[in-house]
Amino acid sequence: QVQLVESGGGSVQAGGSLRLSCAASGRTFSGYNMAWFRQAPGKEREFVTAFRWSSGWIQYADSVKGRFTISMDNSKTTFYLQMNSLKPEDTAVYYCAASAGTYSRFEYEYDYWGQGTQVTVSS
Repeated sequence: QVQLVESGGGSVQAGGSLRLSCAASGRTFSGYNMAWFRQAPGKEREFVTAFRWSSGWIQYADSVKGRFTISMDNSKTTFYLQMNSLKPEDTAVYYCAASAGTYSRFEYEYDYWGQGTQVTVSS
């Protein structure tokens, strides 16, 4: 059983940066799709980014392309979301997720989820 624990959320002014972490217990992420989703107040959860280390497959939502970067540490047990040039519209609860299945941007394809971490960007 994979458990995901997130950290790194907080409050920042527009233009600032934050780095979110997602640590796994139970196994490494090698061969898994790893993703970040977010949910703003009153909105549905949306895809942010995903990648699979073993193949190099990586995707970003258009809204974050060029500003956010997904990465993984050498131990393959923690992955990150580096968020730069943050905007007020990036305010949301951010969730990490993992899947052993096919490459996907859809949340229903992901089996394991973190608890969520709040990111608030003020103007």
